Amino acid sequence: MITLHKKIIVNEKGKPTEVIIPLKEYREIEELLGLDLDKKAIQDLKQAKKDREKGKREAYVNLDSI
Repeated sequence: MITLHKKIIVNEKGKPTEVIIPLKEYREIEELLGLDLDKKAIQDLKQAKKDREKGKREAYVNLDSI
């Protein structure tokens, strides 16, 4: 679980308008959401999902072989 150390910015009426979080925590969120992946990695993951849904076991590598 991520703990966010956030600062909430409010306008002159006290309404929250922005949130500031430390860059390290932002990077963790990016990684968790997969926002740090390049196009090839995203394409590979989409193909892996299709293979899994179709039951294409031959598309996978046995973990013991790695």
